Amino acid sequence: MSTLTAVRTARGLALAADALTTFDDLKLPPDLDAAGEKVLRVGDALVGVVGYAAHHLVLQDAFERAEYLDLTSRRGIFETFRGLHEVLKDEYYLKPETGEDGDPYESSQVSLLIAAPTGLFGVYDMREVHEYTRYWAMGSGAAFALGAMHARWHDAESGALDAGALAALGVEAGCRFDASSGGPVTVYEVG
Repeated sequence: MSTLTAVRTARGLALAADALTTFDDLKLPPDLDAAGEKVLRVGDALVGVVGYAAHHLVLQDAFERAEYLDLTSRRGIFETFRGLHEVLKDEYYLKPETGEDGDPYESSQVSLLIAAPTGLFGVYDMREVHEYTRYWAMGSGAAFALGAMHARWHDAESGALDAGALAALGVEAGCRFDASSGGPVTVYEVG
């Protein structure tokens, strides 16, 4: 899977990602992966993608071709992904079945973090969109990342750590303790 983090402080906004790609038990190390990016630039926003490796290229293409694209607000992101869902099914052959009895909606099978000048957002597979005030993490290493960022948030508030350093610290914790995350860590700044 991955570890992605996004951080917003009074002085900055950053998104960080690990570099390891896995296929079940097989690791594709970053030095052998010619296209291992997990983050897309979409206008002024950064979009970090977790889950299937295929999502990155599919979303990159879909974003470039989208008729409606708004990554600036919770509502705009919801509308963007509501519209993209049909496109993902029709043009990219998305299989929306999750196998979960009682799922209320078709799954888009995508989870991602968005760091935009207007905020930090998370999109989950049922197209639910969350907005975060300080920091968040996604992927298989998310719990480790959240714990590390929580423990050091006071340093970010005081200015001892900038947004990028705190985001990197979270991903480093994911890489240290999660079997599906690995370095190096890449930090992206917004703005």
